[in-house]
Amino acid sequence: MDTIEETLDPTDWAKMEQLGMEMVKDMMQFLSTVRERKVWQEPPSDVKDFFNQRVPIEGQMHETIYEDFKTKIRPYPTGNIHPRFWGWVMGTGTPFTMLADMLAAGININQGGGNQVGGLVEKQLIDWFIELFGFPPDASGLLVSGGSMANLIGITVARYAEADFDLRKEGLYGSQKRMMVYASTEVHNCVNKTVELLGLGSDSLRLISVNDNYEIKIDELQQQIKQDIEQGLQPFCVIGNAVTVNTGACDDLNALADLCRKENLWFHVDGAIGAMLMLSEKYKDKIAGIERADSLAMDMHKWMYVPYEASCVLVRNKATHYKAFSLQAAYLQHEKRGMGGGDIWFSDYGVELSRGFKALKIWMSIKEHGIKKFGRMVTQNVEQVQYLKLLVNNNPKLELTAPAPLNLLCFRYKGNLSDEEKLNSLNKELLFQLHESGVALPSYTILKGKYSLRVANTNHRTIREDFKILTDKVVELGEQLEN
Repeated sequence: MDTIEETLDPTDWAKMEQLGMEMVKDMMQFLSTVRERKVWQEPPSDVKDFFNQRVPIEGQMHETIYEDFKTKIRPYPTGNIHPRFWGWVMGTGTPFTMLADMLAAGININQGGGNQVGGLVEKQLIDWFIELFGFPPDASGLLVSGGSMANLIGITVARYAEADFDLRKEGLYGSQKRMMVYASTEVHNCVNKTVELLGLGSDSLRLISVNDNYEIKIDELQQQIKQDIEQGLQPFCVIGNAVTVNTGACDDLNALADLCRKENLWFHVDGAIGAMLMLSEKYKDKIAGIERADSLAMDMHKWMYVPYEASCVLVRNKATHYKAFSLQAAYLQHEKRGMGGGDIWFSDYGVELSRGFKALKIWMSIKEHGIKKFGRMVTQNVEQVQYLKLLVNNNPKLELTAPAPLNLLCFRYKGNLSDEEKLNSLNKELLFQLHESGVALPSYTILKGKYSLRVANTNHRTIREDFKILTDKVVELGEQLEN
């Protein structure tokens, strides 16, 4: 009996090409008309029920599957492609980078290493970022999924570099002292997770209080380091915030760099939100000192508007970065020739061996727009939020709940109320109704006990008029809830 061999390729390539062209056309139409739709809408019950179906045993027609996408998936995303989405800190994506993702999936490179062109693209990108952020030319870097992973990589290298024992062999059992990390109370919670994942334990993270501008108190940090040394602990890493997730504050990075140099500590900067201020001629001074970091985390899917996932970590000392992660099994030996050749093996600089071709969309986007335009977009986003700040300050029914120096702003509806409990309850309900209206989508936080609406503007589609629409709707909903 002859064996029938199968493939997953289409039986009709021309028909698949036609469907693909229809998909591209549909998505371009979807993106170009985004302003005409609601920012967000919850998936209805029938859509939720649709995703309770059992696994398909036999295949379905491509057209049927695509129809499911158009009716069950595409209408109900997060909403961050919309001009009035300012929740959390999410970028918007662009049409060209959407196509770049398709191209990357088509050639389907595994970026773990090897003698292939994807490594050259990623290496060039890292070299560009090294130059842009003032790191030495022989620094290293790695593209990763997001700021959480970038911070994990940077702090992992710090732990390895500052250990006075063979950490990779002995683990934390080799340490005679508890190793300590320092950051402000405003640091992103991925740092807490990182400290726990590295086996240091949450007691090894010292959270230093902040001033009225939500910046780390340098004097308190210095005193805490001194006390820990006196108690027989080992301080090894200080984390500076280049824009905090709650309020958009920036720590004094130069002061932190000076302190780290004095105390011989690793200086890591979480720039997942604000590192791209470096591209803005007008606002890059806000993160002065970022170039002095020993390691730096940054996100391109935030303030470079690249589709998820796109993040990077830079490390000043390439040899230390390599030693923290490199492990070559027999089947991963770096050869001189063939596909196993080449001197770019990114698996030696991070956790992952299998890695997608994230580099292509970032590389193509930078080539499409140029760095100067990204700088102008960053500047524009900041100044749009300063316009929102003006709208809030000029409206007696609204109130800022934190300084808004850059592209993040926290505020609330105050109306004629003075009871804090009632104000918190009202603003929470107001936010729910604002989301459900589909008009605009900020997120939320609590600052000094005040429930606040939080706007984080990393949106290249936003115009100033959108913020007037936001404040008008907040006042409208607030008045309804107050009465």
